[in-house]
Amino acid sequence: TLVTAAGTALPDVRNATDLTRAPVSSAGQGTAPTGLVTRDLVAGQGAQAGVSSTVSIRYSGVLWRNGKEFDSTWTGGDGQPVSFPLAQTIPGFGRGISGMKVGGRRQIVIPPDLGYGPSGGQPPTILADDTLVFVVDLVAVEATDRLGATPGAGGASGEQ
Repeated sequence: TLVTAAGTALPDVRNATDLTRAPVSSAGQGTAPTGLVTRDLVAGQGAQAGVSSTVSIRYSGVLWRNGKEFDSTWTGGDGQPVSFPLAQTIPGFGRGISGMKVGGRRQIVIPPDLGYGPSGGQPPTILADDTLVFVVDLVAVEATDRLGATPGAGGASGEQ
């Protein structure tokens, strides 16, 4: 269990280093972190993702408060990756994946202000001010043009 500087224990992850199996996160313990927290479970060796990259990932997302899974590419057991531009996600997701390398698995704890905030995400599952916990496998980073922008992203950078 990793304890942050604020003394908060990050959720444990079963299958943390086995990229062939779905990661299973427990609920958080204590007060959720107020800032974005990332922890590499497996260090990747491939291409590095940036905040404006288009990526192919597998992931599982749970709620800090109860460990209930609200979204996963592993559901149904297929574990097929999905691709999308990070600039089109909640800010904490893109920032949490930025810097990851292909072949890596990272735990990302996203506070409400970098997630869905006071409006909530998907009531009644994701409530207002829920802290989100994702475990993400970076499968691929799509090629970018010479300016570092993803083709078709309309110049959105994802930085706030």
